[in-house]
Amino acid sequence: MGVRDIQKQETRDRVLSAARDLFDEVGYEGATIRLVAQRAGVSVGSVFTTFSSKADILSQVMQERLDHLVAEIDAMPLDGPAFERVKAIMGVHYRFEMRRPKLFLAHIIAAFTPDLETGVVPFGQTPRTITAAHRALQDGIDRGEIDPATDIELVIDVLRGVYAWNYRLAAREPIDAEALVELGNRQADMLLEGIKAR
Repeated sequence: MGVRDIQKQETRDRVLSAARDLFDEVGYEGATIRLVAQRAGVSVGSVFTTFSSKADILSQVMQERLDHLVAEIDAMPLDGPAFERVKAIMGVHYRFEMRRPKLFLAHIIAAFTPDLETGVVPFGQTPRTITAAHRALQDGIDRGEIDPATDIELVIDVLRGVYAWNYRLAAREPIDAEALVELGNRQADMLLEGIKAR
């Protein structure tokens, strides 16, 4: 890489680090581009040279974190009952995201921005985690645990909604990851009961 490429990469890294911390401290609305630039020690123009918008910055922050989350999901056993695997995936998510709850809340909030541009990956649209849940449910169908008429995409969509809704608790008051895991397990048990093979 040339000097210019190295400088651009350094700017990108500083902006992402500053933004990650700011989103976690003050949320999506509070983390303005100007504040991100100040925290990163760069100009606002430098931020826009590298990123198209605040949503783009947040999306890239979350994509960087995704590799760590997926590594934790990939370390899970793949041979247990389908419902337990689905709940375990949700549990890994809660434990991971509760390390920086306001950052994850910012990610959820950004997903509801009406003018979300192309290329920005909003909450709930991460192929690698969706694939893990899909695989668990399909295995459950194949093993006779789950009704074969189950609409897997619909089940995953409902589970994503429940999962995101539970973060309202983290937004209002301190709550630990284990409390969210327990709540998510109870909700998942109730929802998944409806798709058991009869």
